[in-house]
Amino acid sequence: MLAHPERFFEDRFGLTPSAMERLLGSSLAGGVDHADLYFEYRVSEELTLEEGAVKKASRHVSQGAGVRAQSGERTGYAHTDEISLPNLEEAARQARAIATHAQASAVVPVGRRQPHDLYSLAEPPIAADLGRKLELLRSVDAAARAWDPRVRQVIASLGSEEVVVLIATPSGLTVGDVRPLTRLNVTVIADDDGKREIGTFGGGGRVAFDFFLDSERWRRFATEAARQAVLKLAAVDAPAGTLTVVLGPGWPGILLHEAVGHGLEGDFNRKGTSAFSGRLGQKVASELVTVVDDGTIAQRRGSLNVDDEGTATGRNVLIDKGVLVGYMQDLLNARLMGMQPTGNGRRESFAHPPMPRMTNTFMLAGQDDPEEIIRSVPRGLYAVNFGGGQVDITSGKFVFSASEAYLIEQGRVTAPVKGATLIGNGPEALMRVSRVGRDLALDEGVGTCGKDGQSVPVGVGLPTVRIDGMTVGGTQV
Repeated sequence: MLAHPERFFEDRFGLTPSAMERLLGSSLAGGVDHADLYFEYRVSEELTLEEGAVKKASRHVSQGAGVRAQSGERTGYAHTDEISLPNLEEAARQARAIATHAQASAVVPVGRRQPHDLYSLAEPPIAADLGRKLELLRSVDAAARAWDPRVRQVIASLGSEEVVVLIATPSGLTVGDVRPLTRLNVTVIADDDGKREIGTFGGGGRVAFDFFLDSERWRRFATEAARQAVLKLAAVDAPAGTLTVVLGPGWPGILLHEAVGHGLEGDFNRKGTSAFSGRLGQKVASELVTVVDDGTIAQRRGSLNVDDEGTATGRNVLIDKGVLVGYMQDLLNARLMGMQPTGNGRRESFAHPPMPRMTNTFMLAGQDDPEEIIRSVPRGLYAVNFGGGQVDITSGKFVFSASEAYLIEQGRVTAPVKGATLIGNGPEALMRVSRVGRDLALDEGVGTCGKDGQSVPVGVGLPTVRIDGMTVGGTQV
């Protein structure tokens, strides 16, 4: 696929600069505040190996464009999966018609950040040889089965894609990006006299296929999934009540993402529906807590050179030593709130309008020794992996299930537990953070975030964190 999006769309679809200029002119003819064009060409592939046989092998190509017009708080958005000038002109007319029923509002100048080059690859993952991909999946299957004789079933899947995007605005700004993405997932089912447990592990990012071969990274994915499944066979019932909870580094940052991150997105705060609305400059967390959203970390799953509105991504501090200092913004909400966009305008595809979304969201490391944090807990729960959860953005209340957790007894990690659920309130939980480790880790590259029916790839991260007085739901009181 071509490395120059402007030339790619011009050669394939005849989208010359003058044609895009005419389209934007028709969008603005009705006097809207902002308009833009978004073009996308996507090639995706998925391979799944189950019980040693290829269960799925698919390759999909999609293309399309979206036209957006904004007036005040009103957004008109129309899209087409046929990139042709007549279809685009009709989409522009529809978008303008939707948007021009509201009063205009002031425009905030957009600060320009330096462009990034976060994931240029010699060979995109989608281009790797099919035989090498199947060999990788078979190696994963064999390694997982070799871990323990109780491993009964292994499912290994590899998904890759390459997306070419082009964004054009009335100011003459035209921004393109070519985005690779790949992910290896492993699911293992272990059985011991009829008792069955599941373990999952995976990772990836905006990386080449050889990422999984480096130092046999794939082997760690396979054995970790097997380890989790076998470990759960010996798990005891989780305790219930108010406990000290220690979150492990890395993927447990998903709790931070859901319980706090969504509440810091601009649209919820502009509408006053977030637990953090109107609280800029106020203390919302322990002074040990600094939360950052950073879309500029090279090759990470949530990173982007530019967001889906053409704004360069950045490193945005949201909470600084317990004080709320910023929100994540797209163009619309930044304009309406009198703030600067932060490079967080994201969309699932050309068929969706952008909205404020996270990229890679994490808490910065502290000063504490992680082992000392464990030793400081006489009785509690050590949660190192999470499954599903639910969050109420308005109240901040959350419920999360821990897929891997252990008892802490007299400062020692002891028995694995099953059925542990963390129940709490995001802002309150941040206030209860009493120790923060120096071992910040980002997740392996598996996060997918859902909002208003749209899914986008994201990253999360956390150091070891002690939270006092959390409610734990379990089956043993």
